Amino acid sequence: MKKLAILCGFVLFASGAATAQADVQGDAEAGQSKSVTCAACHGQTGTSPSGDFPNIGGQGYKYLVKQLMDYRLGAQTNGAEGRNNMLMASQVVNLSDQDIHDLAAFYASQEHPVGTVDEEIVEEAQRLFMGGDLDRGITACAACHGPSGLGMGLAAFPLLSGQHAEYTALTLKEFRSGDRSNDPNGMMRDIAARLTDRDIEILSKYIRGLY
Repeated sequence: MKKLAILCGFVLFASGAATAQADVQGDAEAGQSKSVTCAACHGQTGTSPSGDFPNIGGQGYKYLVKQLMDYRLGAQTNGAEGRNNMLMASQVVNLSDQDIHDLAAFYASQEHPVGTVDEEIVEEAQRLFMGGDLDRGITACAACHGPSGLGMGLAAFPLLSGQHAEYTALTLKEFRSGDRSNDPNGMMRDIAARLTDRDIEILSKYIRGLY
């Protein structure tokens, strides 16, 4: 828990410093007009029709800005830095900082979807999500994402509630393997490395129904 407090403090400090240095403000109306191509995968209001693509409606503004910035950096460095994704690279490589902030403002202003949870996994998944597993060194998901999975906007910890189970499972596996590495201070990689396939399955299904 002490380690978690230090890491969370680091992220809060870094997030605050970045905000202090940034002069760009997002315009949701402008973002909507720029979101036409995004809608093909993420839906018009950020609710994706497919589990292959994340729901981004209602997602935290700072988190969305960071991810888009990281995708753009990945595209500009051929995956050496940032977040590497071939599909997203082609969409973000030419976005300006203003474009990114506008898109983030638009999607952050939308409602996030509410999903359902499989009753048979609730007790097991809730125990791991809410309390972690001390014996395995797994920090509770709720510590950073909140008991309802609504995230922590100031720290850029993402909203999880209502996310597609397929996408959540894929993301956790990418953190576990190291294929995704744009988490601050390796926080998610450290946790995901301790998760079993069963852990990932039940957490993903549980998160889908959080609200």
